[in-house]
Amino acid sequence: MLTIEEMRSYQATNDLLKDKVILVTGASDGIGRVAAKVYAKHGATVILLGRDLKKLEYVYDEIEADGGAQPAIIPMNFSSAIPTEYEQLAINIEQEFGRLDGILHSAGILGDLTPLEMYDPNTWDEVMKVNLRAPFMLTQHLLPLLKRAPEASVIFMSSSVGRKARAFWGAYAVAKAGIENLTVLFADELANTSKVRVNCINPQGTRTAMRAKAYPAEDPSQVPPAEQIMPLFLFLMGAESVGVNGKSFDARDK
Repeated sequence: MLTIEEMRSYQATNDLLKDKVILVTGASDGIGRVAAKVYAKHGATVILLGRDLKKLEYVYDEIEADGGAQPAIIPMNFSSAIPTEYEQLAINIEQEFGRLDGILHSAGILGDLTPLEMYDPNTWDEVMKVNLRAPFMLTQHLLPLLKRAPEASVIFMSSSVGRKARAFWGAYAVAKAGIENLTVLFADELANTSKVRVNCINPQGTRTAMRAKAYPAEDPSQVPPAEQIMPLFLFLMGAESVGVNGKSFDARDK
């Protein structure tokens, strides 16, 4: 297995993901948008999932303009999604593509940065739905398709506060701690019964709208862009990471 330093500097071949179908949630913005474009550039047919149709269409156009395989768009709002919507999504993917080789769970919301004693319960519920319930339900419903792939990869998105909580991070920290455990649970349960591997990435400080909301006084130009952490995302989605399972990685040293 490569060292973490080698994963972070991984040089992917242009056809690393050729003929693979990969679902990216939160594909309309931030890390999800960048990852969707990078996966497409390396040969994947990318399914763009998000709640903002116009933004998804823009990413769709970017991928096509860059010469990538024609992507697909699935608008979905995790805040209000019910079980039947996840069931139908799985049916639609199977009918249209007949396979699924990977999922990147990039969708997420920040919620409130406030003391727990003042935390709004409705905001708490929304953060849990988007950041924890949706990744669980989506993976659960898509497992039959993933299990049929020659080798499949699921990548969850964590956070530093998911490993060690900090004051005022509230529901976001709790949800990300759940993601860390969800990764291990899926990985352990699938290890001996499938060729599906499940891992987690903590992107750390990355130049996104969520980061700007969490740190409004921070100079965005001093925060690394998402493009800098894509080697790790490529490695874990590609076949060279077969055998890497149940791990949580930092995208950078700091």
